[in-house]
Amino acid sequence: MSAIETAPAPAPTTPRPLVRPELLAPAGDWECVRAAVENGADAVYFGLERFNARMRAKNFTQADLPALMEFLHKRGVRGYVTFNVLVFTHELPDAEDYLRTIIASGVDAAIVQDTGICRLIRKISPDFPIHGSTQMTVTGDAGVEFARELGAELVVLARENSIKEIHAIQDAQRAANKTPLPLEVFVHGALCVAYSGQCLTSESLGGRSANRGECAQACRMPYDLISDGAQVDLGDRKYLLSPQDLAGLDVLPELVKAGVSSLKIEGRLKSPEYVASITRVYRQALDKIFAENVAGVADPGSVKSFDPVRAKYELSMTFSRGLYTGWFNGIQNQELAHGRFGTKRGVLLGTVSRVENDHVALRLESALKPGDGVVFDAGNHAAGEEGGRVYQVEPQRNGETVLRFGHGDLNFRRIKPGNLLWKNNDPALDRELRTTFEGEKIRFTRPVDIEVHGHVNAPLTLILNDREGHVVKLDSQVVLAAAQNQPLTQQRLEDQLGRLGGTPFQLGTLTSHLEGAVMLPMSELNRLRREASTELDRLRGLPKRWTLLPGRDGSPSRPSVPSTPAAPALIVLVRSLAQLDAVLTTGGFADLYCEFEDPKHYREAVNRFRTWQSGPGSQLSALNSQPAGAAPAIWVAPPRIFKPGEEWILKQVRSSEADGYIVRNHEHLRFFKTDRKRGDFSLNVANPLTAEYFLSRYGLERVTASYDLNIVQLESLLR
Repeated sequence: MSAIETAPAPAPTTPRPLVRPELLAPAGDWECVRAAVENGADAVYFGLERFNARMRAKNFTQADLPALMEFLHKRGVRGYVTFNVLVFTHELPDAEDYLRTIIASGVDAAIVQDTGICRLIRKISPDFPIHGSTQMTVTGDAGVEFARELGAELVVLARENSIKEIHAIQDAQRAANKTPLPLEVFVHGALCVAYSGQCLTSESLGGRSANRGECAQACRMPYDLISDGAQVDLGDRKYLLSPQDLAGLDVLPELVKAGVSSLKIEGRLKSPEYVASITRVYRQALDKIFAENVAGVADPGSVKSFDPVRAKYELSMTFSRGLYTGWFNGIQNQELAHGRFGTKRGVLLGTVSRVENDHVALRLESALKPGDGVVFDAGNHAAGEEGGRVYQVEPQRNGETVLRFGHGDLNFRRIKPGNLLWKNNDPALDRELRTTFEGEKIRFTRPVDIEVHGHVNAPLTLILNDREGHVVKLDSQVVLAAAQNQPLTQQRLEDQLGRLGGTPFQLGTLTSHLEGAVMLPMSELNRLRREASTELDRLRGLPKRWTLLPGRDGSPSRPSVPSTPAAPALIVLVRSLAQLDAVLTTGGFADLYCEFEDPKHYREAVNRFRTWQSGPGSQLSALNSQPAGAAPAIWVAPPRIFKPGEEWILKQVRSSEADGYIVRNHEHLRFFKTDRKRGDFSLNVANPLTAEYFLSRYGLERVTASYDLNIVQLESLLR
């Protein structure tokens, strides 16, 4: 248990009206785009060849953008480009070119991590939407306000925020008398063991930075645990850093009540079948919530088809390392990361009871059929695992089931009684999922509202409204006549105008303002419907026009930053009082940084430093290491992550009365606003646009460059 105890976040104080959140699906390629659209995504997010956090995905090219955005917009779906990496100084001109192409292509928003890139976007376009990425590590309302000041219109919260903390962030926004910035949360997919934007494991072990889209997933590997110099016997639990996958299905109603504006599905490296399945499940679940709480806002067909048991089976089979609600209900570490495996598993079938020369037996806990794929789990994944497709499934009288496999498919000597058996592939499910998006057929439609106006001897006016701001108005070429026997009743209009098959539309509401009993030839009414829907489709496909200011020299201007000191100064970081004493005894440093596990010891650290400071040692240290006239100072660091309800920790840190504070997140920038402060590496300073912002906007005396920079990139930042 950490030495820092977290106070509970305040309970929500203001009930919020139910607002339908956006369902945001991942797209690593064109097939995934179609899978998302045809299964009910409201928006998709995707990356280009550069500057995105999933460089291993197929991704899209700049040349793909016009066709991609036209397809999405015609289907009533928004498209967001991921620009969610740190950008180095020498890359800024290319980044600007990329951004100009993105904005000109009518993309609906860019998802951004880098502070400097947010500034660059606002320099070239005052109205293009910015979404603050989860890579910004926003965990509290100060982070939301930080993103707002950069021009963001939405913020993706850290996966580690609970529902209670989301309520607290919403309440804090309202208490500040500002229109709340929309919040987005991840609702399903892989969980990282570290806060997004703060993980350096992959970079440290293999030079592949998660902040540059190159994460090698070191957290999915097995590890040994050394405690006090001795190796701990972990048994079959060696995947210490591999969390289960997030599944927010069970808490979806609570997320809606918390006022979350967008629900994000992780998975730009996943298959189109995964995208289809997860999108479909959450679309149906959301529709069910609103059908039960808000009349007239859900597709009845979607609601009727939702089966929670089937839904969880699909979630497990398409991809899962085990499913868990993550941090939504608070944290239970033993449930979050059970440690048994770090790869896809699927559905648990049971425990092997017998192994013969050509078959195995067990008591099945889940359905299994010939052709399904299985894997035997002996708890020793490093040695390789046996698995394959089941050839025969033979129920026995004693309640067991015998499973037979193709000749030579398995080495039965490596399978033992007690091994777990998992079903990790269902070909029938995969085939069914592919039918939801293969080909050009339109399967998922969105409502259009229709109005008709007119009277005898005047044209019939038909108005189509897609609820997204696109409106088409057409007049009939034949005037209305007094009806003798078949007037245009509400039902007749719905029957004729609701025939929208082959289009991306379905009839939402139909409002008739016809005066008296009138009639119109059905051929003319059908022509109006066809032409209006065609025109509406054309309007929706037009690119959005954002303001794009002309560039001067094709590259962003370089802000001025303070010059580097004439000579390097030695700053020593200590993590305990014992280390502090050793450094004070040695001397020779310019400044002292303290980073203790428990901030309550900072007061004692400062007292010892003051005692040393009043003695001869400090004067000698100053002579040897500081610029003329400067004296060594002590700086203390609050915990790297802040969560709602933890202000008391920051107050405890400030009570130490240190000379200054090492700020590491957005809450620190706000809390220590009037104090001396320096920026830590966790602020992710990778270019001068970011560095200048922290120095000028927040008054930092200096910033620490991101650990993602190599020596050449660091020199470029300093020039």
